Amino acid sequence: MATRIAVVASQDSDTPEEGTCPVLPVRDMVLFPGIIMPLFVGRPRSIRAMESALLQDKKVFVAAQTDNGTEDPEIGDLYKVGTLCNVLQVVRVPDGTTKVLVEGIARMRVREYRLDKDILTAHVVPMPWIQAESAKLEPWRRRVLDSFERYNTLQPRIPNEVMASIAELNDLGQLINLIGSHVSAKLEDRQALLELQDVEEALSLLLRLLTEEIDILELEHDIQDRVRSVVDKQQKEYYLREQLRVIQNELGQEQDGEEQLRYAERVDSSLMSDEARDKAKREIARLARMSPISPEAAVVRSYLDWLLDMPWGMRTEENENIARAEKILDRDHYGMRKVKDRILEFLAVRRRAGTDMKGQIICFVGPPGVGKTSLGRSIADSLNRRFVNVSLGGVRDEAEIRGHRRTYIGSLPGRIIQKLARAGSCNPVILLDEIDKLGNDFRGDPASALLEVLDPQQNGTFTDHYLEVPFDLSEVLFITTANVTHTIPRPLLDRMEVIPLPGYLAEEKLQIAMRYLVPRILKEHGLKRSEVKIPVPVVKKVIASYTREAGVRGLDRALSMVARKITRRLVEAGDKSEPLALPVGVKVGDLKDYLGPPKLYDLSVPKVPERGNVVGLAWTEAGGDVLLIEAVTMRGKGELVLTGNLGDVMQESARAAVSYLRSESQALGIGEFDWKSVDIHIHVPEGAVPKDGPSAGITMATAILSAVSGRRVRPGIAMTGEISLRGKVLPVGGIREKILAARRHGVLHIVLPAANRVDVEEIPEEYTEGMRFDYAEEVLTVLEKGLERPERAEPEKNETEKTDALEGVS
Repeated sequence: MATRIAVVASQDSDTPEEGTCPVLPVRDMVLFPGIIMPLFVGRPRSIRAMESALLQDKKVFVAAQTDNGTEDPEIGDLYKVGTLCNVLQVVRVPDGTTKVLVEGIARMRVREYRLDKDILTAHVVPMPWIQAESAKLEPWRRRVLDSFERYNTLQPRIPNEVMASIAELNDLGQLINLIGSHVSAKLEDRQALLELQDVEEALSLLLRLLTEEIDILELEHDIQDRVRSVVDKQQKEYYLREQLRVIQNELGQEQDGEEQLRYAERVDSSLMSDEARDKAKREIARLARMSPISPEAAVVRSYLDWLLDMPWGMRTEENENIARAEKILDRDHYGMRKVKDRILEFLAVRRRAGTDMKGQIICFVGPPGVGKTSLGRSIADSLNRRFVNVSLGGVRDEAEIRGHRRTYIGSLPGRIIQKLARAGSCNPVILLDEIDKLGNDFRGDPASALLEVLDPQQNGTFTDHYLEVPFDLSEVLFITTANVTHTIPRPLLDRMEVIPLPGYLAEEKLQIAMRYLVPRILKEHGLKRSEVKIPVPVVKKVIASYTREAGVRGLDRALSMVARKITRRLVEAGDKSEPLALPVGVKVGDLKDYLGPPKLYDLSVPKVPERGNVVGLAWTEAGGDVLLIEAVTMRGKGELVLTGNLGDVMQESARAAVSYLRSESQALGIGEFDWKSVDIHIHVPEGAVPKDGPSAGITMATAILSAVSGRRVRPGIAMTGEISLRGKVLPVGGIREKILAARRHGVLHIVLPAANRVDVEEIPEEYTEGMRFDYAEEVLTVLEKGLERPERAEPEKNETEKTDALEGVS
């Protein structure tokens, strides 16, 4: 703002008379009489005031603003006491402002402010000093001078020769003005000093201001001395290390000495725990006693590098804005409302609970291609955390999790510690991919080693075998992915919150393809949106006729194949100087040229009533699927033939179905059927694919009864459920995936065990819209729903017709 450049004799003795003059408002400063000071004037009203003063007697009244933030002060924004000044010099500055040199004459009190022709003026009256006897004021004078000398010693502002002249001043008013102008007090305190007329009160206030400033300056000097002592110690250590480096250089040990110094400096600057710091210093001391070419020295160096590369106390600032996180999740993934809500709930709890919240372990379970891994990356983006991926598929060695002991050659920390070092943060998102694919052998059980990693009560002191010091994993957000949960050990599964990710409906696949897959695929193949047009009907056709899966990987491959062929066409046309007309449009009829004939057919699902052919629903690691279960009868010895690569559990379900039908022959209307002279053959197509599980029990019972009784199976109906010998329908798993599989194949009528009703109620309505569900507790109910009613009794058939019926000939 302004700099004091000179001290002149006080002119309070020649007090000006009452009068009117222009007003010059100033911010964050108080001008005292007897002081020459430069001011920078830039506000239009202030410039007009200066011009008015120059045209008259070069007198201007300088008053401080009560609020420094006011840009254009009015009458009520100025103090009532200020300083009448002479304008000594006016200089125009190239930036448009005006530099004015003023000299304080006397303090004046404003009787009235006026705004005349947009020029602020003030009617001012003098403020003469009121003095007591000199003998009474002399002690005050000496104490003020002593304090000011101490103040100037702590924060030099005035040269010694000027201080000597101030000490000889006899005019107490001039002394107060000069010292008051050099004290770094608040604006309100300096204004209060200016407004006092009683000399004794002014000296008292000035002494208090000096005492407060001296206390503050002494405290600052004390802090500086402490800091300087620490810095001096560090400098001393630096000089000693430099001397040691020179000595080691003379001895031919420069490289080894520099290495130890570098390690010591990194340890000192690291935020590692005290235990880790002590361990590092011991290892540095060991390294100093070793030969640089010793194999053990290489092991110590590697250990120190890993220990110092760990992100001790380094963390990224977490995003707590739920709206921003929701926007990122919606941007990267379509649908998945339940999963997104869970992440937003995590953010909300984290925001309210803070550090009291323990690290959460989330497990995404679902078929391949539904976006489990990419969802973990989006969660990291929404939380503003770093993301690392650990693939656990096929891991059989416990040391992959806990690390190797340093006694082994080529030992390394475990994957968790390695990924933390790579992330450079102690609060990243770590995705443990394919946790259901963990194995175990003679080298240990990695799943058991993960218990400490994923347990919020233990991972605060996780100790890797290689580092041998605890590292806090409680701030890490662990996300695991799996296709199934039954292969995850129960203690490990108990520490995770399982969030199922179902397969996608055809409508969801269409949205994912148009929003995410097509733009990405075009960019990866060097194509622009203006060059290629893939309309919605084409994508629908690809979904319906070329892919039938729970995820979208097959759809991604099919669309990539189309993009490759278009890219080739464009390149070849450019080489031949025969450019194609843009944009290149893909039509439904062109898909045969791009992808070949459709590879999926709906002919396998019966469209008309058939005998002995029932649609069943199955669960696989890739999602739900539809099975056709065929049954025929033939002349034989009462044997049951099972084909189609069926597992032991599925074969037992078939035998249980036959036993139930034989025991209830009379109730089912097949009491006259000769079971001992007929063989029953059950076959499940796609024999190269292994099949197992109890959920096909009621399906096989329905197929066998249809083949034996001749009653045809109603088309458009599918079923799943386990059968008991007493005719009960028992609940099964994978209901969500089975329903989606039936919907993909156009089957909208499903028979389910009554105990699975709650599973259907938990499924969002968009997955079950337009579908019909029947629930059964007894097998008789399933048979009634799945089979047409028996026809009327026909006349007695001849022997040939009976034989044909037994052999299943329709």
